[in-house]
Amino acid sequence: MTTLTAQSVTVRRGARAILDHIRLTAAVGEFVAVIGPNGAGKSTLLAVLAGLLEPTEGRVDLDGEDLYRIPSKRLASRRAYLPQNPRCEWPISVERLVALGLTPILPAIGRLPAAHARRIEEALRLCDLSDRKLQAVTTLSGGELERAMLARALVGQPEILIVDEPVAGLDPRHALDAMRRLAAYAASGRLVIAAIHDLTLAARYASRIIALASGRAMGDGPTGTTLTAALVKETFGVEACISGEAERRYVDYR
Repeated sequence: MTTLTAQSVTVRRGARAILDHIRLTAAVGEFVAVIGPNGAGKSTLLAVLAGLLEPTEGRVDLDGEDLYRIPSKRLASRRAYLPQNPRCEWPISVERLVALGLTPILPAIGRLPAAHARRIEEALRLCDLSDRKLQAVTTLSGGELERAMLARALVGQPEILIVDEPVAGLDPRHALDAMRRLAAYAASGRLVIAAIHDLTLAARYASRIIALASGRAMGDGPTGTTLTAALVKETFGVEACISGEAERRYVDYR
């Protein structure tokens, strides 16, 4: 079973600890929402867990192997990472952008191999982009680009999907679609870790909550028992009321 483990991970910038001795173990089947205020260390944690930033102290293991010693091509075949506010400056087609998610097995030039066509078409369909597949990426709206980048992350069917603010630029319908897709992807036997600012969406769709503030873990556990008014107060400094169940759960601020 695929397991990602962080052992006392610390990231320092000068005298400041961006992450302060973070410990976690996450496995396939989980949809982990990382929440916290701006500057809490969410993006830094995701970059560390993706193997893109080596911590100052501590270590991260993937199935018992040092994450930072895994060859990049092998890691890329198992893990996909979608950064916050992704950009694409090249006027390639949406279809070709999504195909880049298959880079570990994709030819550098030439037509897309027929064997990959069905997978690419499915990723486009899931992200509501089938009618945009031949459109230049540089002509997409911000929300459409977000969806294209999510399709690119999903197309390789990685065991681990790490996404930073996947719904920040999306309209309500596509934000709900994206969260449902991420939850279903985790339920299919993968591990999804996402930084999410919208606490209502996190409450409805994530199976687990990790709360950060000033680089420290404020809470970690199943969403239903971990995301409480007390945790929101301690993490964000605001009063909240959490009501409803499952996909009807709602977080209201006072």
